[in-house]
Amino acid sequence: MTTASPDPAPGNTPSPDPAQRKREQRGWYMYDWANQVFITSVVTVLIGPYLSGLACAAAGAPDTTVCTGGPYYVYPLGIKLHANALYPAVTTTAILLQIMLLPVVGAMADRSRHKKRWLFWLAFTGSVAVSALYLAGDRWLPAAALFLVANVVYGASLAVFNSFLPEIATPDERDRVSSTGWALAYLGGATMLAAHLALVLMADDLGLGQADAVRIAFASAGVWWAGFTVLALRPLRNRYTDLALSARRPTPKLTVVQFARTVKGMRRYPQTLLFLLAFILFNDGIQAAVRYAAPFATQDLRIGQEVMMGTILMIQFVAFGGALAVGRLARVTGPKNAVLATLGVWCVLVTLGYLLPAGEPVLFMALGVGIALVLGGSQALARALFSQLIPHGREAEYFAVYQISDRGSTFLGSLAVTVAVTLTGGYRVAIFSLIAFFILGGFLLWRTDFRKGIRDVGNEEPERV
Repeated sequence: MTTASPDPAPGNTPSPDPAQRKREQRGWYMYDWANQVFITSVVTVLIGPYLSGLACAAAGAPDTTVCTGGPYYVYPLGIKLHANALYPAVTTTAILLQIMLLPVVGAMADRSRHKKRWLFWLAFTGSVAVSALYLAGDRWLPAAALFLVANVVYGASLAVFNSFLPEIATPDERDRVSSTGWALAYLGGATMLAAHLALVLMADDLGLGQADAVRIAFASAGVWWAGFTVLALRPLRNRYTDLALSARRPTPKLTVVQFARTVKGMRRYPQTLLFLLAFILFNDGIQAAVRYAAPFATQDLRIGQEVMMGTILMIQFVAFGGALAVGRLARVTGPKNAVLATLGVWCVLVTLGYLLPAGEPVLFMALGVGIALVLGGSQALARALFSQLIPHGREAEYFAVYQISDRGSTFLGSLAVTVAVTLTGGYRVAIFSLIAFFILGGFLLWRTDFRKGIRDVGNEEPERV
């Protein structure tokens, strides 16, 4: 099997051999490179306008590229939705399913001696669902269902993937490793998005319709995700944990019970809980801004798909440097202060987004540059900070909680966007509301005492927090 590896290594701490750690870190980076194409090309750029277009066509809108307002409705499972609300509604459903499933996935991965295998099958399932969008054609309901599956397993794969971070990097390495992973993710996403942009722009010359070009892009994104996942898993090692050494078989019932105990036990770590609450709030703003940038651009700002895709492509390349730059800033100011600085910039950016006039592609691109500079750094450092607040042997479980916090925050944002779009037919008001999440999340992050939290879980303190 592709994911086969030597017998699991004893312990769940980083190797004392720097060369071995670097090999595992390079493999870990590769999965960031592999999965980012789903977020960049599929979630951020293509699927929102694509699903909205299919739904608008099914609802009888005369112009499927812009159907704000109007009595244009679809009825998934008998529920009345404005055609433009289909995408946020599917996203909201996916997040709700993740919240229910991630505890089982995280707890079972911690109990397994084959965590690499878990990551492989989750990534493989997601990649197949993305590629299968090619076969859905112009049928909006199968397309929505496939995107739902891909979204759910993508989130589950991240819970397992992130749990490798404490196993491959020492406390002082984690800011650098996490930031480098995010930077390479943006570079990988940009590489594939450039190919997709060229495909969409040359669709007529190639004898393809725009919808056909988008479906081919979906298929290639799935192949990219699966192929690089295989390469990512080769240098990573399975490790024994206290739970993996347990003689009890990791059944879903047992893992749910254990996960419930873990969540209950987190009350002993108030700084971990405070950070998670801060993360839920400020990550809500980041995730909503990323997920709904494309439909906001096309529907409210009247930005053409070519300009929109070009802007998001530019964001990926700038974000590569931005993630590294924020990582370097963290080495000077500490990661907590670096994240707080990025949240201040986010407040300015969403305000400018609300004020942005329609039909101004240059201003839209300028706003994209600002987003790119802070997009990856805040999330990368948040991941590294949380890794310091996890007791040994509970990495996947705690990162499942982290991922639930991630999904939970996106659930709140997606639900708010769904309601706002249903009421107004557009995205502008919902975008401006995100400023509240950045302010409240930043305040709670400022209140978090990381040194105390690290001591409480029994971890080694890094030089800077």
